[in-house]
Amino acid sequence: MKIWVYAEPAPEGDKPATSTLELLTKAREIADTVEAVYVGSNADAMAGPLGEHGATKVYAVDRGEALAGVVGAAALASLVEANSPDLILFAQSYDGRDALARLSVKLDKPVLTNGTDLKLDGDRAVVGTAIFGGNTLVDTKFEGDGPFLAAIRPKSFAAEPGGGGAATVEQVSAPDAGRAGEARVLEHHVEEQEGPKLEEAAVVVSGGRGLGSAEAYEPLVEGLAHLLKGASGASRAIVDAGWVPYAKQVGQTGKTVKPKVYVALGISGATQHLVGMKGSDNIIAINKDGEAPIFSVADLGVVGDVHKVVPKLIEALQARG
Repeated sequence: MKIWVYAEPAPEGDKPATSTLELLTKAREIADTVEAVYVGSNADAMAGPLGEHGATKVYAVDRGEALAGVVGAAALASLVEANSPDLILFAQSYDGRDALARLSVKLDKPVLTNGTDLKLDGDRAVVGTAIFGGNTLVDTKFEGDGPFLAAIRPKSFAAEPGGGGAATVEQVSAPDAGRAGEARVLEHHVEEQEGPKLEEAAVVVSGGRGLGSAEAYEPLVEGLAHLLKGASGASRAIVDAGWVPYAKQVGQTGKTVKPKVYVALGISGATQHLVGMKGSDNIIAINKDGEAPIFSVADLGVVGDVHKVVPKLIEALQARG
């Protein structure tokens, strides 16, 4: 089994995205050969961490200012014929989905998306997916001829170095991507943030509709997150209501988090939200509804009004210095 991973850079641009390292870690567990295809600059700097996590070779394509997904799909399509990978993995990200969709059309191959698990059944890849809002887990096996194409949700696997050396880098000329390849990225904007990133924080404090108003989010959720040196998140309900930006949404259509501690304030625990955080090591829920579904996954549940409980908790933490 030869598995390729479509490698993406982290927002900082000087290292691979965590989701890429997660895919490489899983790939090396089940494959004989693991290689990466990277579309971007400074491939030599990427070769170290990509190799440490399982890639033996990196096919590097410099896209210039063209769209990553456009060049990525064209490069993958040209490389597939000569190298015959069995499975190509993509992160369930904006660029990953863009490249995946375009490659699917070029190769006329079906795709499996939103995966949360990956295994082999003989020479067939099997992708596990949560459906019906996370209530049911199903396994879907590819049939027909490869290469098989799959997108996996971030945080589905742990990113763990395997002790390998830097991957060898093979430079590949950017292929003709057609009219879509004429589009250019004119500017880059990085979202401003304070504290750790939501997806990588060891502590996450999230708020839901039980907060009562948008004005309560900053003092309760962000205030507690700051004291715990964590990141602030939100349920889909308050994102849809416009209380907080989408970048904070945790859940099936938002971000998946796996912190050491997850604190849910006024979140009822709809299945859509649970999918994005139930893998947390320790879950603490504060909700005045003792029958809220969030308590079914909580390690510690506090039945009470967040407007009374959380200020007392903040006060106690501040007293400890």
